[in-house]
Amino acid sequence: MLSGKKDIAKLTDEELLSQFKKTGNADCFGELYSRYIPLIFGVCLKYLKDADKAQDAVMQLFEDLFTKVNSYEIIVFKTWLHTVVRNHCLQIFRKENKEIRIDYDVNLMESDEFLHLLTEEENESEEIHRLKNCMEKLPEPQRISISYFFFDEMSYADIVEKTGYALSKVKSFIQNGKRNLKICIERNRK
Repeated sequence: MLSGKKDIAKLTDEELLSQFKKTGNADCFGELYSRYIPLIFGVCLKYLKDADKAQDAVMQLFEDLFTKVNSYEIIVFKTWLHTVVRNHCLQIFRKENKEIRIDYDVNLMESDEFLHLLTEEENESEEIHRLKNCMEKLPEPQRISISYFFFDEMSYADIVEKTGYALSKVKSFIQNGKRNLKICIERNRK
């Protein structure tokens, strides 16, 4: 039995989702959703091109998913959530009868893995330059895997198909690449 928010924060995504589905404990879903708010906001901002609309979408999605998540078969929460968020934004566009334009030239997608690498107090262009510089220093398999996963939003399976790397290698390249980027960026800040 979970005794408090500290215990809840230690659970994996899958454990939180399972606990929420079993018990209906709102804290479990709240913790799970809050882990991905930067990612959700980034995706909404990418599609809606308006910070206020993106914030409204983040809140609306929480309310919708809180009541409906039990009816879904979810294997990987993050992947499922990304798809749900994208579809929600596309529905907003359809309702507004707008042309859907996606800026594929975005230098840095707002994703949970990269947000902690960038600090808000520094000039964004300096941080992006730092990130690009560190990306160039990564070993080629890490650089390719990181680029496809975060910037092109490809799944592990898509990266395996595109590169010919084994699935276990792709996961390893991404994990090690994130760690190496973090180290590199922190060194370049000093």
